[in-house]
Amino acid sequence: MEKNSKWLEELELLRSIIRKTELEKTTKWGGEVYTFNKGNVLSIAGFKNYVSLWFFNGVFLKDPFQVLGNSQEGKTKALRYWQFTSLDEMEEEKILQYIQEAIENEKKGLKWKAEKSSDLEIPEIFSNYLTADKSLKSTFENLTPFKQKEYIEYISSAKRDATKVSRIEKIIPMILEGIGLNDKYRK
Repeated sequence: MEKNSKWLEELELLRSIIRKTELEKTTKWGGEVYTFNKGNVLSIAGFKNYVSLWFFNGVFLKDPFQVLGNSQEGKTKALRYWQFTSLDEMEEEKILQYIQEAIENEKKGLKWKAEKSSDLEIPEIFSNYLTADKSLKSTFENLTPFKQKEYIEYISSAKRDATKVSRIEKIIPMILEGIGLNDKYRK
């Protein structure tokens, strides 16, 4: 059963177009994902107000019809989407052109490389904790850059100092155990 039965015809049209390609259907993150040689190429989904076709490495698509969007400018780097609000907007030839280009890009190995940032700016309030506790500082410095960044972003995203202090006190035991902020959610 579709999560949103409003878009049954539109989703079925997208599936019929995708079946004309060499993509393989799988389920990831609770949704339909289509892969080539196990590489994620695209996904489709129905939402409240539209149906969307997502290209995982859409940043590399030429987009001749200027239909692709970026869900979070400045944050989302590679993912691009194409939204439809009716069957009338869905032109098979154009959709197939984008899908074929996405498959060719996957065959070429075009993948967005995440930017490595070694310049982690530790908030002053957290820096004070690290200075006061050498064990905490040593353990934090031995975490992977990814885990360090998770903690720093968690602290920095708080607006009030009181919230930052509360978050720091919450994560200190986790840091001392050498675990990442979101490790419990990873397999």
